[in-house]
Amino acid sequence: MPVSRRGPAADVSLSAVLAGLITVVVSCSGPLLVVLAAASAGRLTDAQTASWVWAACVGSGVTGAALSWWTRMPVITAFSTPGAAVLVGSLGDYTYPEAVGAFLVSGLLMALVGLTGVFGQLMRRVPPGIVAAMLAGVLFSFGVDMFAALDGAPLPVLAALATYLAVKQRSPRYAVAWALVAAVAATAVVPGLHAPSVAVGLTLPVFTAPEFTLSAVVGLAVPLAVVTTASQNAPGLGVLAACGYRPNDRLLITATGLASTALAPLGGHAVNLAAITAAISTGEEAHRDPDRRYVAGLACGVFYLLAGVGGAALVGLFAVLPPHLIAVIAGVALLATFSGSLAQAVADEPGRDAAVVTFLTTASGVTLGGIGSACWGLVLGLLTHLALNVRRSRGRQRDDV
Repeated sequence: MPVSRRGPAADVSLSAVLAGLITVVVSCSGPLLVVLAAASAGRLTDAQTASWVWAACVGSGVTGAALSWWTRMPVITAFSTPGAAVLVGSLGDYTYPEAVGAFLVSGLLMALVGLTGVFGQLMRRVPPGIVAAMLAGVLFSFGVDMFAALDGAPLPVLAALATYLAVKQRSPRYAVAWALVAAVAATAVVPGLHAPSVAVGLTLPVFTAPEFTLSAVVGLAVPLAVVTTASQNAPGLGVLAACGYRPNDRLLITATGLASTALAPLGGHAVNLAAITAAISTGEEAHRDPDRRYVAGLACGVFYLLAGVGGAALVGLFAVLPPHLIAVIAGVALLATFSGSLAQAVADEPGRDAAVVTFLTTASGVTLGGIGSACWGLVLGLLTHLALNVRRSRGRQRDDV
């Protein structure tokens, strides 16, 4: 726990609030569509789908804001995108009450994993260079997507990048803010940003009594808990560690697991530590002072709550936003964090090979057994690290003889 316990009024900054806003924009523009695809696969009604969106956003908002306030760290939580991807292919095989029962069991399993502390102990044994390489690999696609947008929308990309570099020389805290303004202004000119027609109104949650069946527990709950823990919570802890924080893994994972359990009857499939989007609010772009970046977590929580309450309008809005605009916003916001992570990953020469394997595996986007590339990057990076250390240890032993 940090020593400082100042209030947000003393620590608030435009850069931190903007970081929280961009985090929610990026999270809701892409991952939310995976949730909608899963809801469609499960043949959910419009009310049930809106309730799912409400639970996903409100759960992320409450846990992120509460944990950021309590720990004074920018704890960014989100709904499980890998978990939703698993549900796209399997939710249709079960009734909705059975799925809700599986969501509840999955939340309990994740809470139990957090309570034991074993997961956090394993993560703390991972060399810092491998953790930084994993983060760089996770963020790699966002940088590539930003420059890939040059092909179809060069003006927003060049305007955002030029503005970012120009402002960063004089006022680094506001570089992302001005880059965002430049990207939106350029998009409005070419090819044109059209105001969407969306339904405005409050979204209300719908309670569904859970049903527990062995098939749903095995087919939904266990895979959901595994992919969420491996593909979200592991890199989520890694992001915080790579940015210089010492997260209390028991508190964070247990809290998100319990939140998932509580929200299951309202349609929430899983709340977890954010990985990719968390990097927007945990790096220097949010604030130069690490002790004041928790405001970004509070702001992110507030924006998530607003998104949940207006879930129907949110879905319509983000469905029509130009993809290149989201790519530019995310790419610019993550540029500094990516460069810092990459530098840290290759700084330690003896561990450089393991870091490179971690980076390349994570950046590849490979998914094996339903588990994402971030987890496999950690696994292969650790195996490389262990193999090289054993070889070096044997070499030193021969030299001593």
